[in-house]
Amino acid sequence: MTELTEAYLASLADRRLSSQTRRAYASDLSQLAGFLAGREPAAVRRRDIRAWLAALAAGGASPATIQRHTAAARGFFSWARQRELLPDDPTVGLQSAKVRRALPKTLTQAEASEAMAAVGAAAAEDGSAAGQRDVAIMELLYAGGFRVSELCGLDHGGVDFDRGLLRVLGKGGKERSVPIGRPAERALAAWLRRRGELATPASGEAVFIGVRGGGRIDQRVVRRLVHRWLAAVDGAPDLGPHGLRHAMATHLLEGGADLRTVQEILGHANATTTQIYTHVTSERLRAVFEQAHPRA
Repeated sequence: MTELTEAYLASLADRRLSSQTRRAYASDLSQLAGFLAGREPAAVRRRDIRAWLAALAAGGASPATIQRHTAAARGFFSWARQRELLPDDPTVGLQSAKVRRALPKTLTQAEASEAMAAVGAAAAEDGSAAGQRDVAIMELLYAGGFRVSELCGLDHGGVDFDRGLLRVLGKGGKERSVPIGRPAERALAAWLRRRGELATPASGEAVFIGVRGGGRIDQRVVRRLVHRWLAAVDGAPDLGPHGLRHAMATHLLEGGADLRTVQEILGHANATTTQIYTHVTSERLRAVFEQAHPRA
């Protein structure tokens, strides 16, 4: 089981899955091997996989966790069967756990604008290069809905001011170009004019760099930054960079953008991932209706 699992995990790297996904699948399959107690993969039956998943549920695993474990087992046995390393695939017909997706907390448009104004005012008062960097980070996270890893990984070659686009590397090494608005463009240009004040040989081509040593900015620094400036807005939920991504998608749909466009901007491989935002906007419409309509 271990040898076959290692071969499968190596094949996942060739499929350009993220390192985080590969680590999760490695952990899941290791748990499965432990549950099977040394049994040969060819002897595994569907009832064995179901017993493993039932044991996870009895141990308090969430439906989302069980769903991922199911996907790991299904991918492994399907891969082995396709390569004729196993006579049968015991996961054929195996049902995934149903996961009720919680609606993500998000900002109102007014709260997002207030957060941008707060960081901008602080930077103007401070006058430092780091302050201008922070403005650019906040504006871009909200303007483009970037993942924090995409923003931190942005290089000079990915900036296209002529077309108002940023080219980033998303999940699975997939590259995409994302439009940004004028405020974000101005903030980014202003930061790049000041970048040299913090840059060192360690900065390389990184657009966003740290204040100590000048290396590429750490994701943890960006998360603390977002929490800080959203905390400055009365009533705003405590969100990180992904919260600004949620807000951007929600506000695009509220403004009339179609789901397919939002999917492309966010870099979602599947439209079902993007559909959560239609529920967010529906919830908000319902809340407004109930508050405003005399016969609600």
